[in-house]
Amino acid sequence: MVDRRLPRISELRPLLQPAPFVRDGVERRLRRAASIADLRAIARRRTPRAVFDYTDGAADGELSLSRARGAWSRVEFSPTVLRDVSTVDLGRDILGARSALPFAFAPTGFTRMMGTEGEPAVASVAAEVGIPYTLSTMGTTTIEEVAAAAPTGRNWFQLYLWRDRSFAKDLVQRAQAAGYDTLMLTVDTPVGGNRRRDVHNGLSIPPALTLRTFLDGARHPNWWFDLLTTAPLTFATLESTEGTVAELINRVFDPALTMDDVDWLRGVWPGKLVIKGIQNVADTRRVVDAGADGVLLSNHGGRQLDRAPVPAELIEPTVQEIGDSAEVLVDTGIMHGADVVAAIALGARAALVGRAYLYGLMAGGRAGVAKAVEILTGEVTRTLQLIGVTAVDDLRPEHARLRPNG
Repeated sequence: MVDRRLPRISELRPLLQPAPFVRDGVERRLRRAASIADLRAIARRRTPRAVFDYTDGAADGELSLSRARGAWSRVEFSPTVLRDVSTVDLGRDILGARSALPFAFAPTGFTRMMGTEGEPAVASVAAEVGIPYTLSTMGTTTIEEVAAAAPTGRNWFQLYLWRDRSFAKDLVQRAQAAGYDTLMLTVDTPVGGNRRRDVHNGLSIPPALTLRTFLDGARHPNWWFDLLTTAPLTFATLESTEGTVAELINRVFDPALTMDDVDWLRGVWPGKLVIKGIQNVADTRRVVDAGADGVLLSNHGGRQLDRAPVPAELIEPTVQEIGDSAEVLVDTGIMHGADVVAAIALGARAALVGRAYLYGLMAGGRAGVAKAVEILTGEVTRTLQLIGVTAVDDLRPEHARLRPNG
Protein backbone atom coordinates (compact mmCIF):
# COMPACT_ATOMS: atom_id res chain seq x y z
CA MET A 1 0.00 0.00 0.00
CA VAL A 2 1.19 3.54 -0.83
CA ASP A 3 0.41 6.31 1.63
CA ARG A 4 -0.78 9.16 -0.62
CA ARG A 5 -1.18 12.84 0.24
CA LEU A 6 -1.76 16.14 -1.51
CA PRO A 7 1.48 18.01 -2.30
CA ARG A 8 2.17 21.28 -0.53
CA ILE A 9 2.48 24.47 -2.60
CA SER A 10 6.03 24.91 -1.33
CA GLU A 11 6.91 21.50 -2.77
CA LEU A 12 5.41 22.32 -6.17
CA ARG A 13 7.00 25.74 -6.57
CA PRO A 14 10.50 24.48 -7.58
CA LEU A 15 8.94 22.14 -10.15
CA LEU A 16 6.79 24.79 -11.82
CA GLN A 17 9.42 27.40 -12.55
CA PRO A 18 9.51 28.07 -16.30
CA ALA A 19 12.76 27.71 -18.18
CA PRO A 20 14.34 31.09 -18.92
CA PHE A 21 13.28 32.47 -22.28
CA VAL A 22 16.13 32.95 -24.75
CA ARG A 23 15.34 35.93 -26.94
CA ASP A 24 17.92 35.22 -29.63
CA GLY A 25 16.44 32.76 -32.12
CA VAL A 26 19.80 31.38 -33.22
CA GLU A 27 20.91 30.70 -29.67
CA ARG A 28 17.56 29.16 -28.86
CA ARG A 29 17.84 26.88 -31.90
CA LEU A 30 21.42 25.83 -31.21
CA ARG A 31 20.78 25.08 -27.54
CA ARG A 32 18.84 22.03 -28.63
CA ALA A 33 21.81 20.57 -30.51
CA ALA A 34 23.71 17.94 -28.55
CA SER A 35 25.52 16.36 -31.50
CA ILE A 36 26.66 17.03 -35.04
CA ALA A 37 23.70 14.90 -36.13
CA ASP A 38 21.44 17.42 -34.37
CA LEU A 39 23.09 20.29 -36.26
CA ARG A 40 22.58 18.34 -39.47
CA ALA A 41 18.87 17.97 -38.72
CA ILE A 42 18.54 21.71 -38.07
CA ALA A 43 20.50 22.49 -41.24
CA ARG A 44 18.20 20.28 -43.26
CA ARG A 45 15.14 22.16 -42.05
CA ARG A 46 16.62 25.60 -42.63
CA THR A 47 18.20 25.35 -46.08
CA PRO A 48 16.82 24.57 -49.54
CA ARG A 49 17.07 20.95 -50.53
CA ALA A 50 19.64 21.54 -53.28
CA VAL A 51 21.93 23.38 -50.86
CA PHE A 52 21.62 20.76 -48.15
CA ASP A 53 22.18 17.92 -50.60
CA TYR A 54 25.25 19.64 -52.06
CA THR A 55 26.78 19.51 -48.58
CA ASP A 56 25.38 16.21 -47.42
CA GLY A 57 25.70 14.14 -50.59
CA ALA A 58 28.45 12.14 -52.21
CA ALA A 59 29.15 10.49 -55.57
CA ASP A 60 27.08 7.86 -57.34
CA GLY A 61 25.57 5.44 -54.78
CA GLU A 62 27.42 7.20 -51.92
CA LEU A 63 29.12 3.94 -50.91
CA SER A 64 32.47 5.62 -50.23
CA LEU A 65 30.93 7.97 -47.68
CA SER A 66 28.82 5.23 -46.11
CA ARG A 67 31.82 2.93 -45.76
CA ALA A 68 33.97 5.69 -44.31
CA ARG A 69 31.40 6.43 -41.62
CA GLY A 70 30.93 2.72 -41.07
CA ALA A 71 34.64 2.33 -40.36
CA TRP A 72 34.53 4.91 -37.57
CA SER A 73 31.54 3.06 -36.11
CA ARG A 74 33.69 -0.10 -36.01
CA VAL A 75 36.19 1.50 -33.65
CA GLU A 76 36.52 -0.29 -30.34
CA PHE A 77 38.33 1.50 -27.51
CA SER A 78 40.31 -0.23 -24.80
CA PRO A 79 39.77 1.81 -21.64
CA THR A 80 41.93 1.75 -18.54
CA VAL A 81 40.39 2.70 -15.20
CA LEU A 82 41.47 4.08 -11.83
CA ARG A 83 43.34 6.98 -13.39
CA ASP A 84 43.10 10.66 -12.53
CA VAL A 85 41.41 12.22 -15.58
CA SER A 86 40.24 15.41 -13.89
CA THR A 87 42.26 17.45 -16.39
CA VAL A 88 42.86 16.64 -20.04
CA ASP A 89 45.30 18.24 -22.50
CA LEU A 90 43.73 18.46 -25.96
CA GLY A 91 46.67 20.20 -27.65
CA ARG A 92 48.52 18.69 -30.57
CA ASP A 93 51.48 19.73 -32.73
CA ILE A 94 50.29 19.76 -36.34
CA LEU A 95 52.73 20.56 -39.16
CA GLY A 96 55.14 22.48 -37.00
CA ALA A 97 52.82 24.45 -34.74
CA ARG A 98 50.64 23.75 -31.73
CA SER A 99 46.89 23.40 -32.24
CA ALA A 100 44.60 23.77 -29.24
CA LEU A 101 42.58 20.79 -30.49
CA PRO A 102 43.54 17.63 -32.38
CA PHE A 103 41.53 18.54 -35.46
CA ALA A 104 41.48 21.23 -38.14
CA PHE A 105 38.87 22.63 -40.50
CA ALA A 106 39.00 21.02 -43.94
CA PRO A 107 38.57 23.01 -47.17
CA THR A 108 35.02 23.22 -48.48
CA GLY A 109 33.87 24.74 -51.73
CA PHE A 110 31.19 27.39 -52.18
CA THR A 111 30.85 27.93 -48.44
CA ARG A 112 28.73 31.09 -48.63
CA MET A 113 25.99 29.03 -50.26
CA MET A 114 25.53 27.16 -46.97
CA GLY A 115 25.45 30.40 -44.98
CA THR A 116 26.16 33.93 -46.19
CA GLU A 117 28.70 34.54 -43.40
CA GLY A 118 30.77 31.96 -45.27
CA GLU A 119 34.50 31.41 -45.01
CA PRO A 120 35.24 34.48 -42.82
CA ALA A 121 32.92 33.12 -40.12
CA VAL A 122 34.55 29.70 -40.23
CA ALA A 123 38.09 31.10 -40.26
CA SER A 124 37.37 33.45 -37.36
CA VAL A 125 35.98 30.61 -35.24
CA ALA A 126 39.07 28.54 -36.01
CA ALA A 127 41.31 31.43 -34.98
CA GLU A 128 39.32 31.97 -31.79
CA VAL A 129 39.61 28.35 -30.65
CA GLY A 130 43.19 27.95 -31.90
CA ILE A 131 42.94 25.42 -34.74
CA PRO A 132 43.96 25.61 -38.42
CA TYR A 133 41.46 26.58 -41.10
CA THR A 134 41.88 25.58 -44.76
CA LEU A 135 40.52 27.88 -47.48
CA SER A 136 39.50 26.10 -50.67
CA THR A 137 40.41 27.21 -54.17
CA MET A 138 36.67 26.76 -54.78
CA GLY A 139 35.85 29.11 -51.92
CA THR A 140 33.59 32.13 -52.14
CA THR A 141 35.93 34.48 -50.28
CA THR A 142 39.35 35.62 -51.45
CA ILE A 143 42.64 34.64 -49.91
CA GLU A 144 43.16 38.18 -48.66
CA GLU A 145 39.64 38.57 -47.23
CA VAL A 146 39.99 35.41 -45.15
CA ALA A 147 43.36 36.59 -43.84
CA ALA A 148 41.76 39.90 -42.85
CA ALA A 149 38.86 38.11 -41.12
CA ALA A 150 41.23 35.91 -39.11
CA PRO A 151 44.50 37.84 -38.81
CA THR A 152 45.60 35.90 -35.72
CA GLY A 153 44.54 32.53 -37.09
CA ARG A 154 46.58 29.78 -38.63
CA ASN A 155 45.39 29.72 -42.22
CA TRP A 156 46.09 27.03 -44.78
CA PHE A 157 45.31 27.16 -48.50
CA GLN A 158 44.00 24.23 -50.55
CA LEU A 159 45.04 24.26 -54.20
CA TYR A 160 43.65 22.64 -57.31
CA LEU A 161 46.05 22.87 -60.22
CA TRP A 162 44.61 24.77 -63.17
CA ARG A 163 45.39 23.92 -66.77
CA ASP A 164 47.03 27.35 -66.72
CA ARG A 165 49.96 26.91 -64.30
CA SER A 166 50.59 30.65 -64.16
CA PHE A 167 47.22 31.10 -62.50
CA ALA A 168 48.06 28.45 -59.89
CA LYS A 169 51.42 30.09 -59.25
CA ASP A 170 49.67 33.42 -58.68
CA LEU A 171 47.36 31.84 -56.09
CA VAL A 172 50.34 30.28 -54.31
CA GLN A 173 52.17 33.60 -54.20
CA ARG A 174 49.08 35.38 -52.90
CA ALA A 175 48.68 32.79 -50.13
CA GLN A 176 52.31 33.22 -49.13
CA ALA A 177 52.00 37.02 -49.11
CA ALA A 178 48.85 36.81 -46.96
CA GLY A 179 50.61 34.73 -44.31
CA TYR A 180 49.26 31.25 -45.02
CA ASP A 181 51.77 28.73 -43.69
CA THR A 182 50.58 25.48 -45.28
CA LEU A 183 49.63 24.60 -48.85
CA MET A 184 47.38 21.61 -49.47
CA LEU A 185 47.41 20.18 -52.99
CA THR A 186 44.34 18.11 -53.86
CA VAL A 187 45.17 15.24 -56.23
CA ASP A 188 42.00 13.13 -56.32
CA THR A 189 40.04 15.35 -58.72
CA PRO A 190 41.28 14.81 -62.29
CA VAL A 191 37.60 14.97 -63.26
CA GLY A 192 34.46 15.78 -61.31
CA GLY A 193 32.65 13.00 -59.46
CA ASN A 194 29.11 12.04 -60.43
CA ARG A 195 27.10 13.71 -57.67
CA ARG A 196 23.62 12.48 -58.40
CA ARG A 197 21.85 14.62 -55.84
CA ASP A 198 23.11 17.76 -57.55
CA VAL A 199 21.89 16.46 -60.91
CA HIS A 200 18.47 15.55 -59.53
CA ASN A 201 18.15 18.92 -57.82
CA GLY A 202 19.31 20.87 -60.86
CA LEU A 203 21.95 22.64 -58.75
CA SER A 204 23.87 25.27 -60.68
CA ILE A 205 26.48 27.83 -59.70
CA PRO A 206 25.17 30.32 -58.75
CA PRO A 207 21.78 28.82 -57.76
CA ALA A 208 19.18 29.54 -60.44
CA LEU A 209 15.70 30.70 -59.50
CA THR A 210 13.79 28.00 -61.41
CA LEU A 211 10.24 26.92 -60.62
CA ARG A 212 11.64 24.08 -58.51
CA THR A 213 13.98 26.32 -56.50
CA PHE A 214 11.25 28.96 -56.18
CA LEU A 215 8.84 26.46 -54.64
CA ASP A 216 11.55 25.11 -52.35
CA GLY A 217 12.60 28.67 -51.50
CA ALA A 218 9.07 29.47 -50.37
CA ARG A 219 9.74 27.13 -47.47
CA HIS A 220 13.13 28.73 -46.75
CA PRO A 221 12.57 32.48 -47.12
CA ASN A 222 15.37 33.43 -44.72
CA TRP A 223 17.95 31.63 -46.84
CA TRP A 224 16.79 33.37 -50.02
CA PHE A 225 16.60 36.74 -48.27
CA ASP A 226 20.22 36.35 -47.17
CA LEU A 227 21.27 35.28 -50.66
CA LEU A 228 19.54 38.14 -52.44
CA THR A 229 20.57 40.91 -50.02
CA THR A 230 24.29 40.12 -49.80
CA ALA A 231 27.15 40.18 -52.28
CA PRO A 232 26.67 37.96 -55.37
CA LEU A 233 27.46 34.32 -54.74
CA THR A 234 30.45 33.37 -56.90
CA PHE A 235 33.71 31.49 -56.66
CA ALA A 236 36.32 33.98 -55.51
CA THR A 237 39.10 32.65 -57.74
CA LEU A 238 37.17 31.80 -60.89
CA GLU A 239 36.25 34.23 -63.63
CA SER A 240 33.68 31.92 -65.21
CA THR A 241 31.32 30.16 -62.80
CA GLU A 242 28.40 29.08 -64.94
CA GLY A 243 27.23 25.48 -64.84
CA THR A 244 27.34 22.65 -62.35
CA VAL A 245 30.29 21.99 -60.05
CA ALA A 246 31.28 18.95 -62.11
CA GLU A 247 31.23 21.01 -65.30
CA LEU A 248 33.47 23.63 -63.70
CA ILE A 249 35.93 20.99 -62.54
CA ASN A 250 36.12 19.38 -65.96
CA ARG A 251 36.54 22.75 -67.69
CA VAL A 252 39.16 24.27 -65.40
CA PHE A 253 41.10 21.57 -63.51
CA ASP A 254 44.00 19.75 -65.12
CA PRO A 255 43.51 15.97 -65.57
CA ALA A 256 47.17 15.69 -66.59
CA LEU A 257 48.45 16.28 -63.03
CA THR A 258 51.56 14.17 -62.33
CA MET A 259 54.43 13.86 -59.87
CA ASP A 260 56.28 16.50 -61.89
CA ASP A 261 53.69 18.99 -60.68
CA VAL A 262 54.33 18.01 -57.06
CA ASP A 263 58.04 18.61 -57.65
CA TRP A 264 57.25 21.99 -59.26
CA LEU A 265 55.02 23.02 -56.37
CA ARG A 266 57.61 21.99 -53.82
CA GLY A 267 60.02 24.30 -55.60
CA VAL A 268 57.75 27.37 -55.54
CA TRP A 269 56.17 26.98 -52.10
CA PRO A 270 58.46 27.57 -49.09
CA GLY A 271 56.01 26.53 -46.37
CA LYS A 272 54.55 23.21 -45.33
CA LEU A 273 53.17 21.11 -48.19
CA VAL A 274 50.39 18.56 -47.74
CA ILE A 275 49.09 16.26 -50.48
CA LYS A 276 45.35 15.69 -50.10
CA GLY A 277 43.51 12.74 -51.58
CA ILE A 278 46.05 9.97 -51.00
CA GLN A 279 44.32 6.59 -51.13
CA ASN A 280 47.10 4.02 -51.09
CA VAL A 281 50.42 3.47 -49.34
CA ALA A 282 52.52 3.48 -52.53
CA ASP A 283 51.38 7.00 -53.42
CA THR A 284 52.18 8.14 -49.90
CA ARG A 285 55.77 7.02 -50.33
CA ARG A 286 56.03 8.77 -53.71
CA VAL A 287 54.84 12.18 -52.51
CA VAL A 288 56.85 12.04 -49.28
CA ASP A 289 59.98 11.24 -51.29
CA ALA A 290 59.12 14.30 -53.42
CA GLY A 291 59.23 16.54 -50.35
CA ALA A 292 55.70 16.56 -48.95
CA ASP A 293 55.55 17.39 -45.25
CA GLY A 294 52.25 15.62 -44.81
CA VAL A 295 49.66 13.46 -46.51
CA LEU A 296 45.91 13.70 -46.07
CA LEU A 297 44.29 10.29 -46.35
CA SER A 298 41.01 11.19 -47.97
CA ASN A 299 38.50 10.06 -50.57
CA HIS A 300 37.15 13.62 -50.83
CA GLY A 301 34.32 12.96 -48.44
CA GLY A 302 33.06 10.29 -50.83
CA ARG A 303 32.39 12.96 -53.45
CA GLN A 304 34.74 11.71 -56.19
CA LEU A 305 35.29 7.97 -56.71
CA ASP A 306 32.58 5.76 -55.30
CA ARG A 307 33.86 2.48 -53.83
CA ALA A 308 37.11 4.25 -52.96
CA PRO A 309 39.39 3.02 -50.17
CA VAL A 310 38.34 3.87 -46.62
CA PRO A 311 40.71 6.48 -45.11
CA ALA A 312 40.41 5.14 -41.53
CA GLU A 313 41.65 1.75 -42.72
CA LEU A 314 44.69 3.31 -44.39
CA ILE A 315 46.09 5.03 -41.29
CA GLU A 316 48.05 2.17 -39.76
CA PRO A 317 49.70 0.86 -42.96
CA THR A 318 50.56 4.40 -44.04
CA VAL A 319 52.22 5.21 -40.73
CA GLN A 320 54.14 1.93 -40.90
CA GLU A 321 55.38 2.85 -44.39
CA ILE A 322 56.59 6.41 -43.80
CA GLY A 323 57.25 6.51 -40.05
CA ASP A 324 58.27 9.98 -38.92
CA SER A 325 59.28 11.24 -42.37
CA ALA A 326 55.95 13.05 -42.81
CA GLU A 327 52.72 13.62 -40.90
CA VAL A 328 49.62 11.58 -41.62
CA LEU A 329 46.29 13.42 -41.53
CA VAL A 330 42.86 11.91 -42.19
CA ASP A 331 39.37 13.04 -43.12
CA THR A 332 36.04 11.71 -44.49
CA GLY A 333 33.10 10.66 -42.38
CA ILE A 334 34.30 12.22 -39.12
CA MET A 335 31.15 13.26 -37.27
CA HIS A 336 32.01 12.69 -33.61
CA GLY A 337 34.87 13.59 -31.30
CA ALA A 338 35.42 9.88 -30.67
CA ASP A 339 36.29 9.54 -34.37
CA VAL A 340 39.03 12.11 -33.88
CA VAL A 341 40.37 10.26 -30.83
CA ALA A 342 40.32 6.98 -32.75
CA ALA A 343 42.15 8.50 -35.71
CA ILE A 344 45.01 9.65 -33.50
CA ALA A 345 45.15 6.39 -31.57
CA LEU A 346 45.45 4.56 -34.89
CA GLY A 347 48.44 6.75 -35.78
CA ALA A 348 47.21 9.93 -37.46
CA ARG A 349 48.70 13.26 -36.44
CA ALA A 350 45.30 14.97 -36.66
CA ALA A 351 41.87 14.76 -38.26
CA LEU A 352 40.13 17.25 -40.54
CA VAL A 353 36.40 17.93 -40.41
CA GLY A 354 34.33 19.54 -43.15
CA ARG A 355 30.65 18.61 -43.18
CA ALA A 356 30.50 18.89 -39.39
CA TYR A 357 31.16 22.63 -39.38
CA LEU A 358 29.10 23.19 -42.53
CA TYR A 359 26.06 21.75 -40.77
CA GLY A 360 26.75 24.26 -38.01
CA LEU A 361 27.05 27.10 -40.51
CA MET A 362 23.72 26.17 -42.07
CA ALA A 363 22.08 25.76 -38.68
CA GLY A 364 23.21 29.05 -37.18
CA GLY A 365 25.92 30.93 -39.06
CA ARG A 366 29.10 31.71 -37.16
CA ALA A 367 27.44 30.70 -33.88
CA GLY A 368 26.60 27.34 -35.44
CA VAL A 369 30.23 26.78 -36.44
CA ALA A 370 31.27 27.57 -32.87
CA LYS A 371 28.62 25.13 -31.64
CA ALA A 372 30.07 22.39 -33.85
CA VAL A 373 33.50 22.98 -32.30
CA GLU A 374 31.97 22.97 -28.82
CA ILE A 375 30.26 19.64 -29.49
CA LEU A 376 33.37 17.99 -30.95
CA THR A 377 35.58 19.34 -28.17
CA GLY A 378 33.26 17.97 -25.51
CA GLU A 379 33.19 14.58 -27.21
CA VAL A 380 36.98 14.43 -27.55
CA THR A 381 37.41 15.37 -23.89
CA ARG A 382 34.82 12.91 -22.61
CA THR A 383 36.17 10.06 -24.75
CA LEU A 384 39.70 10.61 -23.46
CA GLN A 385 38.48 10.65 -19.87
CA LEU A 386 36.43 7.49 -20.33
CA ILE A 387 39.36 5.55 -21.79
CA GLY A 388 41.71 6.80 -19.08
CA VAL A 389 43.95 9.08 -21.15
CA THR A 390 44.88 12.56 -19.93
CA ALA A 391 46.48 13.98 -23.10
CA VAL A 392 45.91 13.58 -26.82
CA ASP A 393 49.66 13.11 -27.23
CA ASP A 394 49.44 10.00 -25.03
CA LEU A 395 47.11 8.13 -27.39
CA ARG A 396 48.62 4.90 -28.71
CA PRO A 397 47.47 1.99 -30.92
CA GLU A 398 46.60 -0.04 -27.84
CA HIS A 399 43.83 2.44 -27.05
CA ALA A 400 41.73 1.70 -30.16
CA ARG A 401 41.26 -0.82 -32.92
CA LEU A 402 39.01 -1.31 -35.91
CA ARG A 403 36.78 -4.32 -35.39
CA PRO A 404 36.54 -6.64 -38.40
CA ASN A 405 33.64 -6.17 -40.78
CA GLY A 406 30.63 -8.37 -40.19
